[in-house]
Amino acid sequence: MDFLSPSDIEALSRLLAAVGCGMLVGLNRDLRGKPTGMRTLGLVSLGAALISLTAMGVDGIEGHPDATSRVVQGIIQGVLTGIGFLGAGVVLRNHRELEVHGLTTAAAVWVTAALGVACALASWHLIVMALIVTLVLLALVRPLERRLEATAAHRHGHQEAGPDAGPGDARGDGG
Repeated sequence: MDFLSPSDIEALSRLLAAVGCGMLVGLNRDLRGKPTGMRTLGLVSLGAALISLTAMGVDGIEGHPDATSRVVQGIIQGVLTGIGFLGAGVVLRNHRELEVHGLTTAAAVWVTAALGVACALASWHLIVMALIVTLVLLALVRPLERRLEATAAHRHGHQEAGPDAGPGDARGDGG
């Protein structure tokens, strides 16, 4: 008697892939000293995948494309809306300096949940592409933004880009 059936092994591989995706995104956040890191984002992705797999396994929908489609749509809508509220909890606004912090972390939480859903659906090519784009955005775009801010500040005769520096203030890269 086998402990795990082939379908159990498939589900486990999807859950572990979700954890791996979340932890990779979280590693970037840990390396940048952000409070939302590998464990948190691994759990967010795992939770999204678990809910997705559980809903897709509801008795009576297998073999019924319309029912499966409605369930998958409901999963995606529910998970990503709920995660949006969780992400909103990490966004902080400094009223004096007109700065918003935590938007990047909130976006990372949201994308990590989406990766978890994609793992549950076994959309492997899409997962790899989205993970690469996410990691590139998190790792490479901030240094580019800093260079552009420094160039803009230099052109305007400022040492640093302050609160009246323009659209970059509420970009949300502080989180």
